[in-house]
Amino acid sequence: MHSDHSLMEARLRRVLDERVRPAVYPASVPLDVTVWHAPGEPVPVAEGMAAPRTPIAVGDTWGAPWGTSWFTVSGTVPAAWAGRTVEALLDIGFDGDMPGFQCEGLVHRADGSPVKGLNPRNQWVRVGDPVAGGEEVLLHIEAASNPVILGPGMPFLPTELGDRETAGVANQYTLRRMDLAVFDRTVWELVHDLEVLGELAAELPLDAARRWDILRATEQALDALDLQDVNATAAAAREALAGVLAAPATASAHRVSAVGHAHIDSAWLWPLRETVRKVARTAANMTALLDDAPDFVFAMSQAQQFAWIKEHRPEVYARVREAVSDGRFVPAGGMWVESDTNMPGSEAMARQFVHGRRFFLEEFGIENDEVWLPDTFGFAPGLPQIIRAAGAKWLLTQKISWSQTNVFPHHTFAWEGIDGTRVFTHFPPVDTYNCEVTGVELAHAARNFKEKGAAGSSLAPTGFGDGGGGTTREMVARAARLRDLEGSPKVVWETPAAFFTRAEAEYPDPPVWVGELYLELHRGTLTSQAQTKQGNRRSEHLLYEAELWAATAAVRTGFPYPYEALDRLWKTVLLHQFHDILPGSSIAWVHREARATYARLTEELDGIVTAAQRALAGEGTHTLTFNAAPHPRDGIPAGGAASPAAAGSTTRVTPRPAGGFVLDNGLLRAEIDGRGLLVSVYDLAAGRETIPAGSAANLLQIHADFPNQWDAWDIDSFYRNQVTDLLARDELAADGEASVRVTRSFGSSHVRQVITLAPGTARVEIATEVDWHETEKLLKLAFPLDVRAERYASETQFGHHYRPTHRNTSWDAAKFESCNHRFVHVEEPGWGVALVTDSTYGHDVTRTGTTTTLRASLLRAPLFPDPRTDQGVHRFRHALVPGAAIGDAVREGYAFNLPPRRLNGSTAEVPPLVEVTGAGVVVSAVKLADDGSGDVVVRLYESHGARTTAHVTPSFTVTGTHRTDLLERPQEESTLDIPLRPFELTTLRLTRPKSN
Repeated sequence: MHSDHSLMEARLRRVLDERVRPAVYPASVPLDVTVWHAPGEPVPVAEGMAAPRTPIAVGDTWGAPWGTSWFTVSGTVPAAWAGRTVEALLDIGFDGDMPGFQCEGLVHRADGSPVKGLNPRNQWVRVGDPVAGGEEVLLHIEAASNPVILGPGMPFLPTELGDRETAGVANQYTLRRMDLAVFDRTVWELVHDLEVLGELAAELPLDAARRWDILRATEQALDALDLQDVNATAAAAREALAGVLAAPATASAHRVSAVGHAHIDSAWLWPLRETVRKVARTAANMTALLDDAPDFVFAMSQAQQFAWIKEHRPEVYARVREAVSDGRFVPAGGMWVESDTNMPGSEAMARQFVHGRRFFLEEFGIENDEVWLPDTFGFAPGLPQIIRAAGAKWLLTQKISWSQTNVFPHHTFAWEGIDGTRVFTHFPPVDTYNCEVTGVELAHAARNFKEKGAAGSSLAPTGFGDGGGGTTREMVARAARLRDLEGSPKVVWETPAAFFTRAEAEYPDPPVWVGELYLELHRGTLTSQAQTKQGNRRSEHLLYEAELWAATAAVRTGFPYPYEALDRLWKTVLLHQFHDILPGSSIAWVHREARATYARLTEELDGIVTAAQRALAGEGTHTLTFNAAPHPRDGIPAGGAASPAAAGSTTRVTPRPAGGFVLDNGLLRAEIDGRGLLVSVYDLAAGRETIPAGSAANLLQIHADFPNQWDAWDIDSFYRNQVTDLLARDELAADGEASVRVTRSFGSSHVRQVITLAPGTARVEIATEVDWHETEKLLKLAFPLDVRAERYASETQFGHHYRPTHRNTSWDAAKFESCNHRFVHVEEPGWGVALVTDSTYGHDVTRTGTTTTLRASLLRAPLFPDPRTDQGVHRFRHALVPGAAIGDAVREGYAFNLPPRRLNGSTAEVPPLVEVTGAGVVVSAVKLADDGSGDVVVRLYESHGARTTAHVTPSFTVTGTHRTDLLERPQEESTLDIPLRPFELTTLRLTRPKSN
């Protein structure tokens, strides 16, 4: 037989596009349309519906950037359509290639109740099935004219559309279709018969009999169609396909668990306020689809998004709650938002689960076993322990498939964190979290699955996401045909929990991946939008202080513990850790608002701290120094207050003979040359030089930074090919009794640094102020060290982990920009150096011979999606700590980020509420229990990577001690002497006597 498959496949494509799909709506009449353009921000539904309207017609433009327009459509169902299914087709200007990235709408009935959302792939609203004819139709559409920031043909181009303040007022969209139309379900079903079979055939080998069975059946179906009267002959065409659609899949066919999904970025190319509306539109659509599709299951993560619906659209939330109770609308993941996991600190990462899981438990009575993070940019190795401590045991992610260099070797595996905790993890082989159930996607999932022979199941998050929208009825139709179809994986709708339960049972001994799940992409997110990152770091530490001092004051003095305020403030910080806010990859509007939010948080948290400390100190003139750090310093206990210790030494600042200055405090001697660079930092006690001969530290370096794509997200390795050392200086002078000041100019920018060697400290502090006006540049701060280190330590949640300094393998080489929290540490046996920071995360570490160079990333200047990223004044603080062991790095990191506070009062001292001792033991939280019982909660962890025992000594009456989960629920009774494994975290609940 002659091979004519190309001819048949081309015939199918043309007939589908030009004859069958248009016949889904064989008859239509126009609707009348009027509009009101809201003058500012979105208005309540009642106000939008009641506002005066003006006529608008198809073909007219509408919608200034970020505006809201209220359309009213009205009409009458023709009497001739009696007995037919009728839908309103409402195209407000969609581009079908960009669902979720443009205009959207929410349709309301005349009484204001929501019907469903509108988006490019979901433009219909059911009017009647069947209609009687003559019905009056009246619908209102709240339409958002969100501008297209990233779209086909214009990726990564600078745009002012990312902020309402700069976007202008030009209309963005053209009204395209506002009709009532007859919906022919038979033709619609034929479309999906042909689509599914055509896509399946294209994925089968050309010599496979099944491919030819499908092609011949398709040919018969097309022959059965009268192309001049598709509606009359669609049933006959479907009959010709019935046999090939009924052929069952083989017993060994891969099984795909389709989970209805709409990954909605809580902010990205739209502001937070628009996400509030996106989740309402999507939830309205999905609850409606659940009514129409009995097998369909939809999962939505991010407790914050449920909370937004509850607050802003209670009528939609009522439908969500009902669907949740039926088990088909599944709150997934148990986190407040789908956060970044690299940069959030220990407590913040824990609180993502505390607040997320508590919301789902209180609202729905649900506790998730799975963590749902499809789009997060890599995973820090402290996360498995946090997941387990929160009560979960499974993890789903997708983004690792984006890695540039190495292909991750597993799709289902056990992920082991820094403390040895493992979580069962799935990485869907479909390689998308916006699956549309196409033949290409499913065939790729089956071929790509790396656990063949050991397991046979994978998950596919199914539905339009990023900007929302969710699953469509078309996806449901395709899945129905693929449930058991020869040549295809089997597709079944089910919950994440059902998938993980079966996957874990069929693969009880999966391979183990140890350490971070590093994404070999999006490395620039560790640096972009420096002020957002600084706001996060500062807010995390302020929340720690506010809880510590408020709890201490509450127990000691009866100070009213600010439960509500702390709950609200934590949730605000957690929201801003979303994986496009904290990473700096959102539009200008998002980061402008974030800066203002962090300023308000700082003011309110400083107020709580001051009020609590005032209650503890009393009124008077005696100076108290409060130490919030988890280590004693200057004679002041951790978590307590006392009179400041007298300075035991001084720092001498003397001219350096060859130019520059020498700082000497008896512990360190630092030489600053005439360029303002550190050319020597000598550890006097160890008799050890820190800076290699001929090298200079505190060296600012600037690189060209123009990645191939994803400007705010990416740093590509070739950035290192071009580097300029900033050696010229404008000024070099002594600055006070222990400091030297240096200023420089470069490009259009200026930098001012103050180098300080404070009395009695073994660290050189560097305060850097940059007035930054460069574009597409990367600014680094370099410290070459005379240490031969084959690996280095970076702080992560509840501990630290090691990365190599060499580039032996492609996996090592790919980690050319990585994340740290408060410190990076390098060491030879017996002597090491730490670099601590108060706000930066991105860094790189390289080694040449016996020189190991640490470089902190300070600033970038990408032009997309925010064309003014990081322009303006920034302040950074770093400290170089020679002679530091890992414990010194931990201590200095905390001390640097939790500076002492001084207050005059009448009290001589404030003993710690809880004293915790033990080698390597660090307290990460002291607070009152969230349930208002007055119990004291202490979270602590081992920070050195060694076994130890924590000794807990409360300074108040304790009637019971329990270890708890992260949600502070008792799990087992405990003594006050707690053995800890390396990096183990534990939460203690100390019960106080209850007052009558």
